[in-house]
Amino acid sequence: MQHITQIIKNYKQEILKIEESNLRNLSVLNDGLSISVQALNKLRKRLRTKDNFLTQQQEIAFFKYDKPFINGRIKFFSKARRFISEKPVASISKQVKYVSTVIDKLENHKMRNLEFFQYCRQCNDALDHIYFVRGNDRLDFPVDTSHYFTDPEFSTSHDNLAAQVISYDLLSSYFDLELDYLRKKRDNITVEEVSPAILNGLSWTASKTDLVEMIYALHSAGAIRNGQAELSKIAEVCTTLFDINLNNFYKTYAEIKNREKDTTKFLDHLKLSLEKRIDLDNAK
Repeated sequence: MQHITQIIKNYKQEILKIEESNLRNLSVLNDGLSISVQALNKLRKRLRTKDNFLTQQQEIAFFKYDKPFINGRIKFFSKARRFISEKPVASISKQVKYVSTVIDKLENHKMRNLEFFQYCRQCNDALDHIYFVRGNDRLDFPVDTSHYFTDPEFSTSHDNLAAQVISYDLLSSYFDLELDYLRKKRDNITVEEVSPAILNGLSWTASKTDLVEMIYALHSAGAIRNGQAELSKIAEVCTTLFDINLNNFYKTYAEIKNREKDTTKFLDHLKLSLEKRIDLDNAK
């Protein structure tokens, strides 16, 4: 058990640095997810090959608190990453509406497992010997069905649900902070900015996919702020400049990557078009 305790202690020290960082940054969320997955894999390997529990109470403590502490953060970082990727590049009011919808879905999931959430919230331990001991599955108790597809030596009927409780708490705080950030941003806009007349009539007439391809090309080449500008900010500027709604441009980029051929179709078209113009101008 000493090695398991040390793995958990090291993880808590590492993850604290992540949680004190900017969790609106996708790379920070990626680091948090990577550290959490590595720690959980270390525990799984250690438990299966070398260490085991001396008492049932040690086993209960591990599956009720220790493993869910890590697994709950894996769920949190995964869902926060998805939230960042799918958050619309749109007006603040639409972003607020989107976050509110995500919160509603989170609450609905909680309500479906309310009995177990209350069990954890009330620090109840009457059913710990069933919920958090391996091999004690009871069909007459509500259970997360994903448990039936997990490693029986590294899971109990309810440790994944315990992780979901932790994930719920982390996500609730995360989304509340995001709502607070957006509302403050909205309230600070006292006068609606009027677009300069020079921007009128600059509508984008190529496809949205073409624009996303160009945005990623500019970002990859470090053409804007030496590559330090955020993709979302570049997309937001293009949305305003060209009066176009890019929706989920991360998904569009994924579709570009999955093209079977002509991955940089629009950029190739730009190159050929410019070369043709140069040739025509030189021929005059």
